[in-house]
Amino acid sequence: MVEIDDIILKITLISKKIRRLVIKMLSIAGSGHPGGSLSCVEIVTTLYFHIMRHRPLEPDWDDRDRFVLSKGHSCPTLYANLVLSGYFPEEELKRLRMLDSILQGHPDRLMTPGIEVSTGSLGQGLSCACGMALAGKIDKKDFWVYVLLGDGEIQEGQVWEAAMSASHYKLDNLIAFLDYNKFQIDGKVCDVMNIEPLKEKWASFGWYVQEIDGHNIAEIISAVDCAKKIKEMPKMIICHTIKGKGVSFMENKPEWHGVTPTKEEAERALSELV
Repeated sequence: MVEIDDIILKITLISKKIRRLVIKMLSIAGSGHPGGSLSCVEIVTTLYFHIMRHRPLEPDWDDRDRFVLSKGHSCPTLYANLVLSGYFPEEELKRLRMLDSILQGHPDRLMTPGIEVSTGSLGQGLSCACGMALAGKIDKKDFWVYVLLGDGEIQEGQVWEAAMSASHYKLDNLIAFLDYNKFQIDGKVCDVMNIEPLKEKWASFGWYVQEIDGHNIAEIISAVDCAKKIKEMPKMIICHTIKGKGVSFMENKPEWHGVTPTKEEAERALSELV
């Protein structure tokens, strides 16, 4: 039996690789979103390398768990996870955001193996995840649907329509994560449009809510294990994270939301991610 410490060590090491790949591909592309990509690494990596049931060589396997990256601009982290999982070769990362590349600036399910939903228009991913979860219940399937939302994203009204729908239909096969890094493109989330009180807000919409450190792999695993035991309610895991996590000059800096590193800055970032 694999010990939890071994699992955490494995995911920690993979997360470091993911962060390095994110910096490299964004530097080559010359455009993209480093801050939010780096803040969600442990969440996405723990899903792909421990929690989710999926088959890289059979992306459309009917019984796979589904993952929806609602904050689609953070797709470099998803692409890096798909590469290390075996969905496509690492060489493809060098073509991020290029014409005719399978890796566009936002996820495209028609171009990229392993992508469930084309996302990037913020506020829509939770609705898609609700549809998948409801379909799973109607078809009597046992797959889980996971969705990752951004904190600035949940200022969108459609998110709350979907939240209401999820509890109405008792979608207990739906687990949402909120990447709560406290910053969006225009500054602090609390200044642009305050979203607090978060835990009470989601609970009032009929969700089972937990709050964790979104960089703590043990807490992520424990929260999902706990969520899976809750019946007849959708589940929200609020993950407190750091924008630009792992790169000192990017951490908690809103200007790194959508600005990519120069060659020199990329080298400095990579020297920190060892």
